[in-house]
Amino acid sequence: MTDLAGIRLIHLHTSQFPEIDRAIRLALGDLGFAITEGPIANTWDDEYRELFSKWGATPVPRESMYTSVHYILDPQRKTPVRCELQVRTLMEEVWGEVSHTVNYPHKTTNAIVKEQLKVLARFTSGCTRLVDTIFIE
Repeated sequence: MTDLAGIRLIHLHTSQFPEIDRAIRLALGDLGFAITEGPIANTWDDEYRELFSKWGATPVPRESMYTSVHYILDPQRKTPVRCELQVRTLMEEVWGEVSHTVNYPHKTTNAIVKEQLKVLARFTSGCTRLVDTIFIE
């Protein structure tokens, strides 16, 4: 088990990530936590993998169409308890919650639901891209 607890940080648009990453690092250092893994950018989208790589995250392709940036945190205490921090946009959260409900912990065998999850992933990614363009400076 890599994590006993999980925290999800939801933001509005992708370009917020570099600032969020800096804030996470600063806050965790002040709290005595170490980042033992991450940021790891899980995404099926080639362009987003390239973008997150430019921002210092390790891109990992995900055929499942899952998209989220993960950090594994260590409190640096005697107890080896770890925590996972997930950072994702509001639209990525929509897909994640739907997928988690119908496809976790056991993968669905329903071919229609599998296809609908793919469509939803593309739709929510498109919504993320649309929101991203609204905030281009």
